[in-house]
Amino acid sequence: MGCAIAYFLASDPDFTGRILVLERDPTYEFASTTLSWGGIRQQFSTPENIRMAAFNIPFLKSAHETLAVDGEGPALSIREQGYLFLASAMGEGPLRAVHDLQIAEGATVEMLDPDQLARRFPWLNLDGIAAGSFGYENEGWLDPYALLQGFRAKARSLGVEFQVREVEAFERRGKSVVGVLLTNGERIGAGWVVNAAGWQAGALAATADIELPVEARKRMTYVFDCREDLGDMPLTIDPTGVGTRPEGRQHMGIVSPAAADDGPGTDFDLEYDLFEDVIWPTLAHRIPAFEAIKLSRAWAGMYDYNTFDQNAILGPHPEIDRILFCNGFSGHGIQQSPSAGRAVAEWLIHGAPRSLDLSAFSYDRIAENRPIYEAAIV
Repeated sequence: MGCAIAYFLASDPDFTGRILVLERDPTYEFASTTLSWGGIRQQFSTPENIRMAAFNIPFLKSAHETLAVDGEGPALSIREQGYLFLASAMGEGPLRAVHDLQIAEGATVEMLDPDQLARRFPWLNLDGIAAGSFGYENEGWLDPYALLQGFRAKARSLGVEFQVREVEAFERRGKSVVGVLLTNGERIGAGWVVNAAGWQAGALAATADIELPVEARKRMTYVFDCREDLGDMPLTIDPTGVGTRPEGRQHMGIVSPAAADDGPGTDFDLEYDLFEDVIWPTLAHRIPAFEAIKLSRAWAGMYDYNTFDQNAILGPHPEIDRILFCNGFSGHGIQQSPSAGRAVAEWLIHGAPRSLDLSAFSYDRIAENRPIYEAAIV
């Protein structure tokens, strides 16, 4: 998010200021970006998220040109194989209602009944499945590290300064944030400060006595081998919430823990019980080819989870000046980085976004207790 904002700021001829991006770890070893699945999709339940996708996806498809430096752009390796959301009889009604909204917003998705699912995806066991929603274009996944480096390299070529420093706290004076304090004791003043600290954003905001409902939520990714060739398999979401997609010749599996077990946490320890007890049995039932698989590796990453309503928090604080938020994407930050970066840049330059109305995601809704829930969280 920080690199995206820096790029959109620096590329706008109306911006005449200086831009400094502070990075605690330029290797991004524990960043959500580098540990993510890199999914891109239109299938959301919130109109603003669908509208953001209408900008995000074309931008990502052309990023090799838009973000090129000296004629060389990032190779995002986009795999446009779609998302397939499956629904039980209980979930069919809500899935169709969301589908109607997506179609009204121009998304390229289709509803499939069990017979259509069987013809299109013969490797599925359709026991208990009443319908599926398939994004037949403009959905799939990309290389998130390549996108990050593309934004970063382009921003640097446009004059953005990057420094390896760790921010310890925001510096607040009265009703304004006037800079940041670093862990080495130094201070950096700023006309505006943008909180793009990912899963650490809530803790960082608290240093300025700002309540930001964003915390780290641990998510495990499991990579396994399957002997059968399932063709151009889409990213598939079972009604239980268990998800899987191909990764080269292997496959990956993920699921959000049960609510009772899904508290804040920042450890990256590997957990295998979730795979053995939930993911594997579910996938083996839904995709019979996965009955005989071999787990090869796993890793943990963090969602910058918005505990208020699982949607982005974008823009200024209603009472505290000179700070902007770009936080709380709850697992869909990679794909929303273009539109979010553009929106925050426009706030800084023009005082409000001009390209797309994202006021629904303002901090005001938190202060006024007006959640906008996103149902399609994977």
